Amino acid sequence: MSPLSLRFRESAPGDLPALVALLADDVLGTAREDTGPILDPGYAAAFQAIAADPNNRLIVGTLGDDDAVVALCQLTVIPCLSRRGRARAQVESVRVRTDLRGRGLGAALIAHVIGEARAAGCGLVQLTTATLRADAQRFYANLGFQASHVGMKLDL
Repeated sequence: MSPLSLRFRESAPGDLPALVALLADDVLGTAREDTGPILDPGYAAAFQAIAADPNNRLIVGTLGDDDAVVALCQLTVIPCLSRRGRARAQVESVRVRTDLRGRGLGAALIAHVIGEARAAGCGLVQLTTATLRADAQRFYANLGFQASHVGMKLDL
């Protein structure tokens, strides 16, 4: 399977179970996501809020005639004063289904998202990845991202 067979589109409400499954499909996500038979209503509320915000997009990668969702990321365009007022793109929740990793789909997804960020006038693409995700850090470094900052978070 080549990355050329991956198609990109905006996520639709019917994709929500597949999106949550992708978020849960790793060591960190399995502990914090709930893929039960009935999704927590918080997922639908978050999906609606993202869809209603013109600076936010949920982009999915699909394969096959059935349009199966196999990749996901959230792209947020952030207006900024710094860098002479150029917007920046924040990339979050990057996921590729575990059984399809290592086939170029993640690189194709990130290339697509970078193109979308450029089209939106962004001068910078930024993302974070958990310190436990050494493979993800190598992946992003191989795509040209630099570990230029120290990210900090506070759970509320």
